[in-house]
Amino acid sequence: MNLDNNGALVLFSGGQDSTTCLAWSLNKFKRVETIGFDYRQRHVVELKCREDIRRELALEFPDWIGRLGDDHTIDLGVLGEISETGLTRDVEIAMLENRLPSTFVPGRNILFLTFAACVAYRRGLKHIVGGMCETDFSGYPDCRDDTIKSLQASLNLGMEARFVLHTPLMWIDKSQSWDLARQLGGPALVNLIVEHTHTCYQGDRSQRHDWGFGCGTCPACLLRRDGFLQYKARETTGDPSA
Repeated sequence: MNLDNNGALVLFSGGQDSTTCLAWSLNKFKRVETIGFDYRQRHVVELKCREDIRRELALEFPDWIGRLGDDHTIDLGVLGEISETGLTRDVEIAMLENRLPSTFVPGRNILFLTFAACVAYRRGLKHIVGGMCETDFSGYPDCRDDTIKSLQASLNLGMEARFVLHTPLMWIDKSQSWDLARQLGGPALVNLIVEHTHTCYQGDRSQRHDWGFGCGTCPACLLRRDGFLQYKARETTGDPSA
């Protein structure tokens, strides 16, 4: 399969991490498409944010307009049907006996990357970009670097292709993700992420905080809040260790 080395497909949920990865890709590749997945997640509002984010990126960063291509949305409702998790059911978000949080959806990232590879194959895109992170990953085994590398090998063998799976956030924490956003797009990108992305597991966009919208108490909100506060402390003091 002949794939475009300047083309990328970004797993784009509408959250902070995937928006940062989209900006990273727009800086790196000449042709960038996006893909999102509806798996009946409780915070499905994130999917509604995607269109606004793409529009705002084009308005704020004219240099990226010519690079931002088509968007694809895949219905993975079957994943929600077979998942009994804190992201697909109205159940308590807590740590389980297996030491994994109830928000872990088994196979989610494996399925996401596999379907993304199917679309990338059809679209002739060599690079697939995801926001998986092993530093702030809540213990999700499908966010680990070993999982991604193994899946890349399997996809390439199974499709007779040479995809490259990129995870720009793999070895940085949430505060460093805010740093990366500023490096990529300055204060304008940081503000876009605050105003338009969604991370809250509860799907709450009624409460506005300095770091964005959310319930303010779920694990995703706390991680985003703490990372933002660390990022702002470094920005204010100029101390990289803050």
